[in-house]
Amino acid sequence: MGEEYIEEIEEDDIEEMSVEQELYEHFRFVVDKGQALVRIDKYLVNCMASTSRNRIQEAADAGNICVNAKPVKSNYRVKPFDIITIFLAYPPSQFEIIPQDIPINIVYEDDDIILVNKQPGLVVHPGFGNFDGTLLNAIAFHMKDHPEFDPNDSRIGLVHRIDKDTSGLLLIAKTEEAKTHLGKQFFEKTTQRRYHALVWGNVKENEGTIVGDLARDPRDRMLFTVFPEGENPFAKHAVTHYKVLERLGYVTLVECRLETGRTHQIRVHMKHIGHTLFNDERYGGNVILKGTTSAYYKLFVKNCFYACPRQALHAKTLGFVHPRTGEYMYFDSELPDDMQELIRMWRDYGKEYLDL
Repeated sequence: MGEEYIEEIEEDDIEEMSVEQELYEHFRFVVDKGQALVRIDKYLVNCMASTSRNRIQEAADAGNICVNAKPVKSNYRVKPFDIITIFLAYPPSQFEIIPQDIPINIVYEDDDIILVNKQPGLVVHPGFGNFDGTLLNAIAFHMKDHPEFDPNDSRIGLVHRIDKDTSGLLLIAKTEEAKTHLGKQFFEKTTQRRYHALVWGNVKENEGTIVGDLARDPRDRMLFTVFPEGENPFAKHAVTHYKVLERLGYVTLVECRLETGRTHQIRVHMKHIGHTLFNDERYGGNVILKGTTSAYYKLFVKNCFYACPRQALHAKTLGFVHPRTGEYMYFDSELPDDMQELIRMWRDYGKEYLDL
């Protein structure tokens, strides 16, 4: 759960810290229940891709890293359900969420929640490199006439996240009570989430389950990879159920149901079984992985990349219990235009050249 809420520490931040200064909470996350006992500096450097272990140790020595509201040193061993907070010497104003008139597709709204069908290419939350133009800036504009809604209050807002180039359903809490209630559902894995993805290759089995612990790739910490159980103390248990929806020759349309919700889970799990998401640049799906060597086929795939210029992944359904009424709510969304066009192109190619 916690990793989705982490931002990165700037290299100069820790040098400017002083125990005499007022400190502000910048980072908070909860250690998973299955986490092995490891030093907190090792734990944090694995979670935070752009931060060195030395910087984390300096922050701990300065008293700026707390566990369960108490400062700890860098040799503290994290335990399941520990709440880790990192404080810096200035408020997190660089990520202030200002209202911006950005079109968004709101599929449901009441006094407690907003459900958005996020378009591909829209960053969810401001961060380094994306200070504005995000979904939360759009939500702030949508709620600008509601003075009780503060988009910069971490106790409300996003309940979960999806990647910039993933489209689909995303849930926002309007109240602290709603976020607490919904956050517990996501943490306890009682929500129902299904994704549609177009993957490279002809998936052999009609359905199956992928079980593989996920952690950052030691060769490239911007990526995640699968580790055998028990091999990596930072790896988190992850389970993805998949079902084939349509075979399209050199690609397959699949439905993925998340039992856990790890960062990049579907993207990493599908690559792990040999079926990288179509046009997933980060994980190598933006090159031809299956098919022929003909010039026509290469041109066809190039046009497919152009039609859907991102990983072909859509968060299609979401089911949860309403935080106020207790009613079970279930939502389904249409595939975005780029994925619909991509699937149409592969269907036409299969009919003409593969006798599908």
